[in-house]
Amino acid sequence: MADNPKTGPRRARGRPRDWDDKTAQNTIKSLDRAMEVFEYLSEDQGKALSTLADEMGQSPATVYRILVTLEGRGLVEFDTGAQVWHIGARAFVIGARFLRRTSLVERARPILRELMEATGETANIGVAQVDMVLFVSQVETHETIRAFFPPGTLSPMHASGIGKALLAQMAEGRLDRALAAPMEQFTPHTFTDPDALRADLAAIRARGYAIDGEEKNLGMRCIAAPVFDVNQEAIAGISVSGPISRVGPDDVVALADHVITAAQQLTLAIGGEA
Repeated sequence: MADNPKTGPRRARGRPRDWDDKTAQNTIKSLDRAMEVFEYLSEDQGKALSTLADEMGQSPATVYRILVTLEGRGLVEFDTGAQVWHIGARAFVIGARFLRRTSLVERARPILRELMEATGETANIGVAQVDMVLFVSQVETHETIRAFFPPGTLSPMHASGIGKALLAQMAEGRLDRALAAPMEQFTPHTFTDPDALRADLAAIRARGYAIDGEEKNLGMRCIAAPVFDVNQEAIAGISVSGPISRVGPDDVVALADHVITAAQQLTLAIGGEA
């Protein structure tokens, strides 16, 4: 871009003249403070107002006004039972737009399609959303009877193949917090006892994949494996789901091999180490 000798250097379209000036006069202090609270909460969710204010060195009144404002936009949510604040679903909607840019879902699509074709069952990818699994993409099987988890579907982590695959990779302290809350029972097969679930998670780590054996929905079985990022952290899970008439106990090992391979392929595609 050529400079105009009379007006000086030309600036890129959409940039103000003071683009490179990041001094206080060009920042909105209240917005900056709100984003600081939002980012801090995202790092360690389930914070009471007083705890959040103390840890950040802010007044409870200021933090409360910020949280209520963010709540109005759906960016944070208040758990009235536990009296704590969490990141809201709207944060995922915005984050999903970034995911499209960073191509996590885009990179997963061909892998999910190959997984569906190889197994004949619906292939899914999900990420953790507080104590839930948020399904972000799916490739459905051609079969008439099939599992259906459209993007945006939430499922409790303790009763989900992807959820248990992610729980099995959590650091002990984070896992303790995740298992401290009561676990809802959906079917007779749902894990509701923390010790029993911990034993299942240990088995998942040992074999490399999780099984949801009718734990959320009777008649459906799911097999899942974790996806790791460049920091070797489990950031997502890939799974196949189908009716127990097609995904029986004798089918699990063969299907798991396909799921693990797909998870490793996506791990490598996003820069992780399989």
